[in-house]
Amino acid sequence: MIIRARIPAPVADVRHALTDPATMRVWLAEHAEAEPPARFGFWGRTTPEGDAPHQRLLHADERTVRFAWLLDGEETTTELTLDPDGDERTILTLSQTHFDFQDVITGKSIRGVLQTYWCQVLTNLAEHFEGRALTPMQDYTSTDLRVEVEIEAPPSEVFAAITESESVTSWFGYPIEIEPYVGGRLAMGGLDNNPDPATVLELEPGRRFSVDWGDSGIGVWELAGSGGRTRLTLVQSGFDEARPPLAAWGGFLSGVAELRRFLEVPNWQPVIME
Repeated sequence: MIIRARIPAPVADVRHALTDPATMRVWLAEHAEAEPPARFGFWGRTTPEGDAPHQRLLHADERTVRFAWLLDGEETTTELTLDPDGDERTILTLSQTHFDFQDVITGKSIRGVLQTYWCQVLTNLAEHFEGRALTPMQDYTSTDLRVEVEIEAPPSEVFAAITESESVTSWFGYPIEIEPYVGGRLAMGGLDNNPDPATVLELEPGRRFSVDWGDSGIGVWELAGSGGRTRLTLVQSGFDEARPPLAAWGGFLSGVAELRRFLEVPNWQPVIME
């Protein structure tokens, strides 16, 4: 698995953020320790299997940090490489071993969350350097899948951004087609490429949008606001709590972070690159 992200800071500043414990506790995890080459780890509720630090530093230089990470009994390898994009921006390339998309579908291994986990984390890193309030990270210890954020845009604009196919495709970073009426289809990948689309359950302009995702449960987007601001609440429920859709929920949370940026940041570009 490879993910590339635009980080609005020079390489030296981004490199510092990867191994400075205080900064790591802002964008990466509840708890962090780092003193290369001897110590490196992060853990907490927002880290998969975050009961303790399960990382081991393998290599660190001015542009690369590579570490082993024990997940579900397998030692995986994560590498973050930094390349300058002009003087004030960095392209961060993350590679992650032992990721199998079947684990996303089946939930068999916690390693199935890694793609959406890293999208959340890297978007947090970008927002940290932008000086923005960070979108809440996923809590891997809870099956209460709920998030609430404030967006600097009126409810009508937020509602359009979450229900119009072109807008959703832009900020989610993946083709999505929505038939915007009750009983309509919502197809990840597009209607022609998805034989089992979700179903729109509710569509109240400026107020509420809900979708039946099948085994992943019901997703509800609730909007309330005034004065050009919106309080957006997203809840996922109705799934088997023995197998919560952790990877999908992580995708929603990284999507919400980019939705906020899509509506708030002038000359917006997504953090995660195609």
